[in-house]
Amino acid sequence: MAAPDTGWAVDQYEAVRPLLPQAEMPRQSTWAVHLGELEPKFDVFLLDAFGVLNVGNTAISGAPERLKSLREMGKHLRVITNGATYPAEVSQQKFADMGFDFQLEEIISSRDALNAALKARPESGTWGAMAAKGSQLETLSADCTLLGGDRASYDAACGFLMLSTAEWTDTQQAMLHDSLAANPRPVLVGNPDIVAPREQGLTKEPGFHAYELTRQLNIRPEFFGKPFGNVFELALSGMPNVEPARVLMVGDTLHTDVLGGAARGFRTALVTGHGLFSGHNILPFIKKTGIVPNYVMPTI
Repeated sequence: MAAPDTGWAVDQYEAVRPLLPQAEMPRQSTWAVHLGELEPKFDVFLLDAFGVLNVGNTAISGAPERLKSLREMGKHLRVITNGATYPAEVSQQKFADMGFDFQLEEIISSRDALNAALKARPESGTWGAMAAKGSQLETLSADCTLLGGDRASYDAACGFLMLSTAEWTDTQQAMLHDSLAANPRPVLVGNPDIVAPREQGLTKEPGFHAYELTRQLNIRPEFFGKPFGNVFELALSGMPNVEPARVLMVGDTLHTDVLGGAARGFRTALVTGHGLFSGHNILPFIKKTGIVPNYVMPTI
């Protein structure tokens, strides 16, 4: 098929809408220029990474300066990313290379949420991981092996972790499908995104392949990361007295960032200038999905 585009991605998310959280939405959005206009209304800013802070490995112009300003005003900042390929230490260095000054505890990833759940899993044996080479699987709380071209490793796995599609192929997906069809086992998805914005365009992410398995095999993977609540619980675990209405979730997608934030009772802001909706009129997509952010802005 052709490379994924925004309309295709929205249709894919809508197709799996019954599997996503439900939330009440505002009647309409307020348009803003940047987060500086909203600073007095919020104490905590939860920030998506791809499409909000960066596109691929490139920082969005003005984003490091905006966050520095919010920090100087005493605001709490948390990055909530569905990037599950590497541990938070690697993400911290990546952000530093792009000019961001995040402390390690300020970076919360879907990998963290998956790993927290993995500690309590009853399965014994080795998990097969959809991951890239160098993903430091040894830092996870269970024995894991990188899935490759050997079908036997799929059949021997006690379950599967879906972290990254950077090196994933159609052949590997077929082997995963066939192994699960022959012997259903748990599937834990460390990145629920269907697509991600990168310099070369949109790429298919683990969520795409997980939802395909759901349709084809009638299985129910467990999802970790936006829009699901587990990652938000981690993000606010050190701030137990925060009023949800004083938390702003800032992202570039309706179905992960806005829906996920709204389901937790947060206010939401959609960035349209850099990520999934860059170059598009957002209003038809809001009308089609019924997912209404509190605020819409071109950049942070």
